[in-house]
Amino acid sequence: MSRDTVAVLGAGAWGVALANVAAQGRAQVALWGRDPTHVAALAHDRENKRHLPGLSLDPAVRPTSDLACLQYAKIVLAVTPAQAMRDVLHNARPHLAKGVAFVVCAKGIERGDHKFMSEVVAEEAPDAHVAVLSGPSFAADVCRGLPTAVTLAAADEKLAQHLSEQLSVRHFRLYRTTDVRGVEIGGAAKNVLAIAAGMAAGRSLGASAQAALIARGFAELTRLGRALGARQETLMGLSGLGDLVLTCGSEQSRNFMLGQGLGAGKTITEATQGKLAEGAFTARALVEIAQALDVDMPISQSVDAIIAGRLSVDAAIDALLMRPLRAES
Repeated sequence: MSRDTVAVLGAGAWGVALANVAAQGRAQVALWGRDPTHVAALAHDRENKRHLPGLSLDPAVRPTSDLACLQYAKIVLAVTPAQAMRDVLHNARPHLAKGVAFVVCAKGIERGDHKFMSEVVAEEAPDAHVAVLSGPSFAADVCRGLPTAVTLAAADEKLAQHLSEQLSVRHFRLYRTTDVRGVEIGGAAKNVLAIAAGMAAGRSLGASAQAALIARGFAELTRLGRALGARQETLMGLSGLGDLVLTCGSEQSRNFMLGQGLGAGKTITEATQGKLAEGAFTARALVEIAQALDVDMPISQSVDAIIAGRLSVDAAIDALLMRPLRAES
């Protein structure tokens, strides 16, 4: 099988990991980063020393801060943060080939207008064929060549199959679906719920509380998914339940670590330690969408209120424990 040319937008930990995956069987993969200083360090050191120390870039990966690197790519993997996606796309659009497969690898919802990333791409790059990649995966595991399975979603079944074949390697397996919205809901909601799981850990509430929180958090995710037309099998799959379980139980998750810090009494600045946690930006948009659809999401609402400074962690715990008894759903 011939290999399509690939470029990666975003030179953080996940961008490096996906560039290394894409480099398998390809002579060159462009890895674009916004910050020329960071890109120069990547090119010189051949590793992301801040987020992936000791894990090398594949020799075929070429770091660059020039968006012109996109012009020959048939597949672009967009790994920029969700809240920066529109701005990056606006600047990248003149360099994108017509009909390029644009694969969103960021998990979030645009604040303000509540747009999912596939909608942002459709608006900013209407000639591109959009797809979404999401699932239980940590950048360090992927860079180490540890077995990982994720979901690739595209409305066009043939595109989903083609991209899955182009991007799968021995240790990185892609399962395909046409349920784009279902995959996006799982990726966005699990980040918010992981903050809640981290708070529970930071307050030392115990393993039983942690399990209950994940189960009830998944119920919230499922309710929202149903309201937005997602398929049950998608929500139960890798990009839904799979990613939720991973993110809510590991200190490799930035969202979990943010919550853990908040639970331990740290400020948001102290808890993030300078690392992006998408859930902190997504929480407000997720809650507003749920409210507009009359979907009950008490855990997500608590996370949003805590991040906004309207509620303390202890008050949120008390409020959740005192909710009226009801049938499980």
